[in-house]
Order: sequence, then structure tokens, then C-alpha cells
Amino acid sequence: MEHRLEIDILTIFPEVVKGPLTESIIGRAVTSGIVDCRVHDLREWSVDRHRKVDDEPYGGGPGMVMKPEPFFAAVGDLKREHTRVILMTPQGTRLNQSMVRSSACNDKHLIILCGHYEGVDHRVVEALVDEEISIGDYVLTNGAVAAAVFVDAVTRLIPGVLGDERSPQEESFSEADGILEAPCYTRPVQFEGMDVPEILLSGHHERIAAWRHKRAMERTSENRPDLLGDQEL
Repeated sequence: MEHRLEIDILTIFPEVVKGPLTESIIGRAVTSGIVDCRVHDLREWSVDRHRKVDDEPYGGGPGMVMKPEPFFAAVGDLKREHTRVILMTPQGTRLNQSMVRSSACNDKHLIILCGHYEGVDHRVVEALVDEEISIGDYVLTNGAVAAAVFVDAVTRLIPGVLGDERSPQEESFSEADGILEAPCYTRPVQFEGMDVPEILLSGHHERIAAWRHKRAMERTSENRPDLLGDQEL
């Protein structure tokens, strides 16, 4: 049976998330029903007649903090038996391909909470959130952009989404040793004085595989030496 993932995204900027999820491969996955992605305006659960979802921080300080009531009400309405609740925040665990693959293979229903302003009331983290996830060591204006990145990364690894089941295994971070992908080329063979490496035109699959692994190791050493660990070129 084909794996199916349901996702509920809670944000005060639903249009920011909807755009990326309606295009290209991810859009087709949503349209085909492999992924059922629903984007909700958190203000729908506001208890304030002005649909307010933020307030000043206790203890003083700049900015506003997102109130707990809308999150608790929304998660209460949406959560089911197999739900995992994720908060997109720069304070979370940095996202990597292993986490993405695990979610694609194991999760059945995700509720993704998107922060804004100076963050969310910490009682949301303590009582509702199963995992805090960051897409990198930088700060965005809101978590909706990060949620779109996370959903894209997870969705494309669900069997049947890409069509070619080999593709995800040959990408950067997906090999057993976690290195970057080798350089790739297409037509024309010659362009602006630059040629496609002859080995790729040889048809010798074993030699091509060896060349790709070598170049992948070299690119990893140049761009992400932290991924090599104790491996040697």
C-alpha cells in the first residue's frame, strides 16, 4: 500500500506556504493525494474578537510573543492518534536528510506550527510540541517559509512522488557515507570551450561510478569538509 502523509500547517501567513506547495513535483503529489496538505490561518482559533494572536512579553523586551491559546485550541481540534507536532524555530534541531527521510517513511500525520515575532509562548513548546526543527542557523521573518522547506524536503522522498525510485538515493546527503552529489552534465558535449568529461561518454558504468564517487568526495572536501569526518579522499 502506498504511503500517504497528512499535514496540517498552522500559520498567520497561509499564502506564504500555499504557493510552493502548488507547484512542480510537490504540487503533483498534493493533487494526486499522496500528500494531503492543509494550510490553516491560526487566527481562526483566536479567542480575541480582533483575531489577535500575539501580546507583549512578560519581563519586558522588544517585539511581541505569540499567545498560547490559539495553538492549544488548533492542535486540540486537529490532533489524532498518530500525530506528531513540530515547531519550526531557529532554536530547534538543525534539519538534515536523515531527519527528512525518517519523517517521509514513518510519519502519518504532522501538525506544523509556524512561529513569528519574537517566538511562541514557551508553554506551547512544553505541552504540545514533539520536536523543534530549524532549517539553518539564521533567522527568518516567520516560520511559514521554513515549513514550506520542510514539507518540500519530506514530500519528495515519499515513494511514488519522484517517479524514479533511484533518484533520491543518488542525491547529496543520501549516500551511505553522506557526501555531496557528483557534478552532472547534459547536452551539448562542448559549450563555451568547456567539455563534458570523456568518462561520462564512455558507456563504462563501473568506471563512471568510480569517477562520480571520486568527484563527489572532492566536492565534499571543497564545499563541506565537515561531512567527511574521518573519511579520506
